[in-house]
Amino acid sequence: QVQLVESGGGLVKHGGSLRLSCAVSGFTFSAKTLNWYRQTPGRHIELVASISEDGESINYSPPVMALFTISRDDSKNTLYLQMNTLNPEDTSNYFCNTNPPMYSWGQGTQVIVSS
Repeated sequence: QVQLVESGGGLVKHGGSLRLSCAVSGFTFSAKTLNWYRQTPGRHIELVASISEDGESINYSPPVMALFTISRDDSKNTLYLQMNTLNPEDTSNYFCNTNPPMYSWGQGTQVIVSS
């Protein structure tokens, strides 16, 4: 059974940083392109960042480019998102999944950025 377990969210002040983690089980982690997504109530889910199987191809959505860093540790089956210089517009629930999303969504991890 596939499990996607996001963690690391919380309340942070404008300009602060957080590091999100996504622990994966149930599929061959190293063989998949992986994405971070976010969804704010009332809005569509948004692709935030993507990292290829070998880590060589990385892409970011324009709002987070140069501010967020996606990485992966295949030895730990874990995906990361380092988020720097956070602003209130980054307030959202963050999820991980494959590209395209193939598995049931986890519960996500809530990020709240105060102004």
